[in-house]
Amino acid sequence: MNAVAESLRPYLESYAANSKPLAPALLALKESAMRRAVARGFPGARDEDWKYSSPVALEKRAFRSSATLTRFDAKDLADVAIPGLDAFRAVFVNGRFMAALSELPEGARVTSLSSAGDSLNAALAVPAEWQDDTFLNLNTALFQDGLLLELDASAHIVKPLQLLHVSVLGEIASAHHPRFLLRLAADSRIMVIERYVGLEGAQHFTNAVTQIELAERAQLVHVRLQTESAQGFHVGRVLVRQAAHSGYRSHNLQLGGLWSRLDLHTRLEATGAHAMLDGLYAVGSRQHVDNHTRVDHLAPGAVSEEIYRGVLDGHGRAVFNGKVVVAKHAVKTDAQQANHNLILSRGAEIDTKPELEIYADDVKCSHGASIGQLDEQQLFYLRSRGLDAAAARGLLIYAFADKLLSRLPHPALAAHARRLLSAAVSQISVPEQT
Repeated sequence: MNAVAESLRPYLESYAANSKPLAPALLALKESAMRRAVARGFPGARDEDWKYSSPVALEKRAFRSSATLTRFDAKDLADVAIPGLDAFRAVFVNGRFMAALSELPEGARVTSLSSAGDSLNAALAVPAEWQDDTFLNLNTALFQDGLLLELDASAHIVKPLQLLHVSVLGEIASAHHPRFLLRLAADSRIMVIERYVGLEGAQHFTNAVTQIELAERAQLVHVRLQTESAQGFHVGRVLVRQAAHSGYRSHNLQLGGLWSRLDLHTRLEATGAHAMLDGLYAVGSRQHVDNHTRVDHLAPGAVSEEIYRGVLDGHGRAVFNGKVVVAKHAVKTDAQQANHNLILSRGAEIDTKPELEIYADDVKCSHGASIGQLDEQQLFYLRSRGLDAAAARGLLIYAFADKLLSRLPHPALAAHARRLLSAAVSQISVPEQT
């Protein structure tokens, strides 16, 4: 076995151990994806997109797919619930759909991917531009379950749908590969909360892929909340295709895990498509978080707005790479991008790289990044008004992050995110929202 295959041994063994019968076309799809993963291997130091996020720590751990179902009941579900959030839910535990704990919306077709047949092969196929991505190929080869959500034309689901994936402590260090497909027909709309929770002590690797197709004028609000365990590894792929006048509103929060990476790629394929991307990440101790975003403007008159902010403490490290590509004929494009970072300690580090590639005239595009510390004059002012040092620091950190937290589409989500931020960053006391 060569060095590349050796690094993927746990995943090859998990693939070989899967005895579940598959439809011939799906089996061929999975075999092809595994071959590509083995041929490519994990990215190395020479891969530009992985220059600051070496997966060596992930390679050194032997994560395997578990064949046994882990106990998780209604009481456990209540323990991880977001207070005050009234939402439908599809619950997954260690990569497996838990129908008994789920409450699915009427007015939408929701199908478990554990029984995926030949009709879904085209949707599950790895997109051409991602053929060399080892993590997406591993997900395709190894997913055991997932969900297909389909909305008919003009359907409007009023309550949010929470896709809740929980990683729990098991007998082995486990790998989970959930796959989600969201298809919204013309004029339909929904809010989806894609949430990843790692219970205390869980040693796991979550490798998740979400594919989104938005037809004409479809509107999706997509909240992605990653709070994996302190020993958890997380890699995510969000791939979006947008038709004319569709709207994609992304709220991406990365507030947990030992090592995490998210690639979010949206393609604005027709006139009037609109994407708004908000992102907040917080790292402390020796956490590592990487956000790579890409927005492809492929048609005239599309709009994208992106704001990512990071709070870094301890010896935490963060990476941000935001790329906007404006195609040759995508005139009248409006693309704005910004990344701002707050450094709280000497040991924290951020690598930020906003990028623009513009091949068209008559466009309006901007990008920028900033890295700074708490303002000593502002701290002095707050101290002079009677606040102690910790309260003054907390208030300024809260003000920096709340520009994005206040834009979350549900008050219960915003309150929950504020609590998570307070727990993620030392010496911060986040005020309650009134």
